[in-house]
Amino acid sequence: MEPLVDSWEREMRSLRVSVTDKCNFRCRYCMPAEGLEWLGRDELLSFEEIARLVRVLAAMGVDEVRLTGGEPLARRDLPALVRLLAGIPGVTDLSLTTNGVLLDRFAGPLVEAGLRRLNVSLDSLSHVRFAEITRRDALDRVLAGLDEAERYPELRPIKVNCVAMRGFTEEEVPALAELARRKPYVVRFIEFMPLDADQSWRGDDVLTGGEIRAVIEERWPLVEIPAKASSTARRFRFVDGAGEVGFVSPVSEPFCSSCDRIRLTADGQLRTCLFSRREWDLKTPLREGASEEELARLLLFAVRHKELKHKINDPGFVRASRSMSQIGG
Repeated sequence: MEPLVDSWEREMRSLRVSVTDKCNFRCRYCMPAEGLEWLGRDELLSFEEIARLVRVLAAMGVDEVRLTGGEPLARRDLPALVRLLAGIPGVTDLSLTTNGVLLDRFAGPLVEAGLRRLNVSLDSLSHVRFAEITRRDALDRVLAGLDEAERYPELRPIKVNCVAMRGFTEEEVPALAELARRKPYVVRFIEFMPLDADQSWRGDDVLTGGEIRAVIEERWPLVEIPAKASSTARRFRFVDGAGEVGFVSPVSEPFCSSCDRIRLTADGQLRTCLFSRREWDLKTPLREGASEEELARLLLFAVRHKELKHKINDPGFVRASRSMSQIGG
């Protein structure tokens, strides 16, 4: 099939697939304490529908698939979907982003099904501060999930993602950097983006990757590691070779020019940018019996309308049409 190339000559190779909008955490930078109005079961794409779309996309050049949510492990029988996707020709990189609270139960079945990479969200190693940010007393369960994931050498690298927020993350940086030095984890600091459901984000809330790097280098010098052009993170290893950290800086150092990502929401909408105001309905044609050729034409049309950049730093920036948990991380 024709490759997915946008009007700026960027080829789409990476797909984020949200399998649910539900989450068992209530992180302050993501959703209100009372949660959100969840999608009904019939509104969600089935595993077979997801697999069919991924099969078409793989034939068009997409080779990296990441499962997200909400919390993807809250979707019943997720290893069954992993098994379906792992068997699709052309999918060479299958990964999962999770808050880790159910990982001690699912790491083994996920690896057996074909999962090969893992991102775990973890903003604090302090029980008190973890509960403050997630509104859940679940740090020990997340750490147990990481320990269980370590048992499977197939799951490498294990990435630990920390959302960087001014006034909170500064205290967490030394402990998280030490975690990267003593565990087989790549700890990544991700700048806080305007995707919170409360819409309270302000530019002053962003603790930049450059600021965090400076804090780390006061104690441990870093050396940059080359990364592929489409990588979202700048990667650094510690000079003494003990561990790696990364910085994902979409606000202070946008990487839109090399973006190769598209997103499929849990209710079957294609988003060509995390900050899109427009979505492309794939669920309706799927359920009305569209052929693979018809789906491919729709995908090509949508991708040709992919935004040049997210415009966070531009005057008059307009927030995305949904919050992060509704889009898929």
